[in-house]
Amino acid sequence: MTDPLKLMCVLAHPDDESLGTGGLLARYAAEGVETYLVTATRGERGWHGRPPEDPGPEGFGRLREAELRCAAEVLGLREVVVLDYVDGDLDQADPAEAQGLIAQQLRRVRPQVMVTFGPEGGYGHPDHIAICQFASGAAVLAADPQAAVPGGGAPHRVSKLYHMLDTPDLMALYNTIFPELVMHVDGVDRRPVPYPEWMITTRVDTDAHWRTAARAIGCHTSQLVGFENFLDSLEEHHAVLVGTQTYYRAFSLVNAGRALETDLFEGLR
Repeated sequence: MTDPLKLMCVLAHPDDESLGTGGLLARYAAEGVETYLVTATRGERGWHGRPPEDPGPEGFGRLREAELRCAAEVLGLREVVVLDYVDGDLDQADPAEAQGLIAQQLRRVRPQVMVTFGPEGGYGHPDHIAICQFASGAAVLAADPQAAVPGGGAPHRVSKLYHMLDTPDLMALYNTIFPELVMHVDGVDRRPVPYPEWMITTRVDTDAHWRTAARAIGCHTSQLVGFENFLDSLEEHHAVLVGTQTYYRAFSLVNAGRALETDLFEGLR
């Protein structure tokens, strides 16, 4: 009897799963792949509404977690685990602790494939960069029989690790919808870093599931304040925004080479 195919996304905030990997998660769930999500924070500092209505970090974190679980149900996720890190402070977390908590989930769920942010964090978001580093370290930790992982558990070796990447076409379209997609960090403006086409190792067709991804995005109403036109844009531009999802294969124990993959589970089926 073969083990069921399992995919785990390890991301930073509520809405990363829908905006970043919504089409992917919807497609694989529809195909019968078991899909799981680890989200590091509750996004409690992402209030975009009127200041007098701000519920504060704790209240807003509860709201955003509820939005996340709404999206997870739409996308068909098997499980969501939310870690207790603070939005905006993830890069200051104890790395041994964070990697240990993620490794604990890897050993428990035992996915063959992991997906996380790329090392540039999309547009330089420190939380996105941190979760890339923590997820990558956790993949090593989970496989090490000598590592002290919370909860113990048998070692588990992930077969493939993927980084989300943004293409120039996607970023050009995003810049028309979100004209100020920028992070101000240590006096430096960080903006989106599109990858050249030749760096794409894996292109997954998810267009048949774009409406599911759109419904999941719609669950995150707190993050769409002022950007309601994004959902309208999906009707016209779904093929670019969520219909094709692109990745960099950071490592694979089962395949290699320059041939473009169309399936994260290539070499595992």
